[in-house]
Amino acid sequence: MCGGAHNGCMDSSASPAPLGPLERALHAARALVLADLVADEVAEPDVVSFVEESVAQRRWWVEQWPDGVDYVAGLVAQDVQDALLERYGRWPLCPVCGSEDLHALDVEPELGADPHWVCAKAGVVVAAVGSLGAVRR
Repeated sequence: MCGGAHNGCMDSSASPAPLGPLERALHAARALVLADLVADEVAEPDVVSFVEESVAQRRWWVEQWPDGVDYVAGLVAQDVQDALLERYGRWPLCPVCGSEDLHALDVEPELGADPHWVCAKAGVVVAAVGSLGAVRR
């Protein structure tokens, strides 16, 4: 018999503590950016580590500025995009302008809620962050 939490056992019927707004935003940002990386078939371990590094940095950022919690997904997408540019090249490539004019999509708004991938050259919204898979099919 276990004897309860006082004896080092955990009650398996206890549900985990609910996530606060910060953790929900960070988990959502991670999932959205990973979905876009998977859609472009670039979710290699070293690339995923860029996501984890950004999430850790953005956790600190939102702790300093709690009103920025709604901006986390766009910021993580931009962080990963910047890290990929330094190491591998442009990402994600624009599907609108064709292969003769290779350029990356931008995240808009740069600092705002509901971030989207946008082709600045064509002036069109391509997909919401996390929804590149629907465009790539």
